[in-house]
Amino acid sequence: MRIAVIGAGGVGGYFGGRLAQAGHRVQFLARGRQLAALQGRGLTLESAAGNATISPVEATDDPAALAGADVVLVTTKLWDLEATARQIAPAVGPATVVVPFQNGVDAVDLLAGAIPRDRIAGGVAYIAATIREPGVIAQTGTMARLRVGPLEPGQRAVLQALTEAGNAAGYTAELVDDAARILWEKFVFLNAFSGVTALTRQPAEAIRSDPDLRAAFAASVAEVIRLAVHGGVTFPTGFEAAQLQALDNLPGAMRSSMLNDLQAGNRIEAPWLCGAVVRRSAQAGLPAPVNQTIWAALKPFVAGRGG
Repeated sequence: MRIAVIGAGGVGGYFGGRLAQAGHRVQFLARGRQLAALQGRGLTLESAAGNATISPVEATDDPAALAGADVVLVTTKLWDLEATARQIAPAVGPATVVVPFQNGVDAVDLLAGAIPRDRIAGGVAYIAATIREPGVIAQTGTMARLRVGPLEPGQRAVLQALTEAGNAAGYTAELVDDAARILWEKFVFLNAFSGVTALTRQPAEAIRSDPDLRAAFAASVAEVIRLAVHGGVTFPTGFEAAQLQALDNLPGAMRSSMLNDLQAGNRIEAPWLCGAVVRRSAQAGLPAPVNQTIWAALKPFVAGRGG
């Protein structure tokens, strides 16, 4: 396959690197020191699944060079997504499938401002990986999983090929029929965990061991499930209880990426997480008091120290 990866951070760098290692033509759209490192030294993956260095690497800062890709994996931050869509739109052909892997449930709508909606599929990534230094992606733990699903029937063949390529490349890949459901399944837990940890500046152990914080986490989960069900999403039996079990199964020191960004003084994704819950709940006429409180408390930090 010919695969374009927009962003070469933890998600894009790892999965794109594994696909390139397996022999697929992978082109990274990157910038700054990461672009220079990819072009000069290649891409190194540090992982319990096996270290690898891929060199040479196709990396560019010119979106026009991506024209002709079978699939475009978009892994940039949510606040860059509308600008990213405008940049890559000329490279999206009539048979190209664009798969966003951002947190939250707004990515398709944000991309659709510049890219035809029938070219955009659903995608969810599960991995803990970061840029250890330019050109080096370090994975924490062993979880590396992509779930993708068509939002239009014509996308299925390309997504099937991507799934088969991923499994052959050494990570878990799954093609699902209900793309909307997988987005909300991840969002329910992610939103509650990121919101409560960022609000309290505390890791998983503090949240699950304190009755009041555990109740706040559970209430956030319930608010998002109610919102999703109102929109027509159907969850499997026991899904709500499974979110608390997932919290209990996390390493006690686990912190959300939003908490890490907050304490580092970086921009945070709250507008597309708890903020999106508040906005969508208001539009649906549903209460969301816990997420409303979290959103109000995090709003002053959205732009980071430089904002």
